[in-house]
Amino acid sequence: MDLFLLFLIPAAGLAIWRVVYQVRRAARVERDDWDTKFVERLRRSGVDPFRLMEIDFFVALPTRDAAERLQSKLQRDGYAVDVREIGDSPDHPFSLHALKAMHLTVDNVRASATMLREQAAELGGRFDGWAPGRKESVSDAPSDV
Repeated sequence: MDLFLLFLIPAAGLAIWRVVYQVRRAARVERDDWDTKFVERLRRSGVDPFRLMEIDFFVALPTRDAAERLQSKLQRDGYAVDVREIGDSPDHPFSLHALKAMHLTVDNVRASATMLREQAAELGGRFDGWAPGRKESVSDAPSDV
């Protein structure tokens, strides 16, 4: 009986350690998403994260009314918004581009993307991603700071 416990306790400890290790590893993988990779790639290419940069966010919407409602909300939040009708998408024929000057950090980009993803879903649309705006930084545009 004592020999059995001698092997059981270390085996249980090893099993618990393995579960904890796998959970932590999975959490790291989740955080290493597309936004993170893209921000890191932009920084490696020379973008200064301490200066404001225009970021362009894209949303596809099903109706002009939905596009105008989202446009007015985003303009109140400091975005410069442009709505265009595109003919190549019958389900989402309106494209909204929302431009905002912000520091290029994963948290800033992710917060804006999450908000736009939720707003688009409420209006029957979809968030189509983001891209850097102009290469040079801006100093007089609205900021997230």
